[in-house]
Amino acid sequence: MSQPEAPLHVTAPRRLTVRKLTREAFRRFGEVMDASGAPHELANGGAAEIYRDLARVDVEAAGGRVSVSVVRAAAHALPLRIEVMERHPLGSQAFAGLAGGAWLVVVAPAGPLDPRAIEAFRVAPNQGVNYRRDIWHHPLIALGETSEFLVIERAGGGENLVLEKLGEPLEIATLEG
Repeated sequence: MSQPEAPLHVTAPRRLTVRKLTREAFRRFGEVMDASGAPHELANGGAAEIYRDLARVDVEAAGGRVSVSVVRAAAHALPLRIEVMERHPLGSQAFAGLAGGAWLVVVAPAGPLDPRAIEAFRVAPNQGVNYRRDIWHHPLIALGETSEFLVIERAGGGENLVLEKLGEPLEIATLEG
């Protein structure tokens, strides 16, 4: 006669708190790109403000080159389950909103993926981020409406995408940031 099966222990996913995206809060993952503060210079007879050198684009490893793309991302609704993270070991990756609304950035420090170190940030439509090489992040998450993004990343040979499935999913239920 067979033994009865042990009951499955199912736990609720850990909930992530969404933080406001600021340069200081995001510093260990990369740079925030926005036009806050005083411009670096004026151009076109004072009609244009230039916020120069907002991110360090890092793409030269293994003979890489800069790739500029536009990505249209479908909107996600909350609650949202985070089940996979990715990283790019050969180059940085920058995202800036072109059209659409707010979006989410879900990140973790470089090194072995530690689910306890995953953080979430709400990105305003007028902000962008540049992930440093090897920073773990979730694929694009547009909120509320389909959105378009300018993406600046590495193109070229070599393996520049590592995906890792989380042992237990995380959940983003509300936007607090």
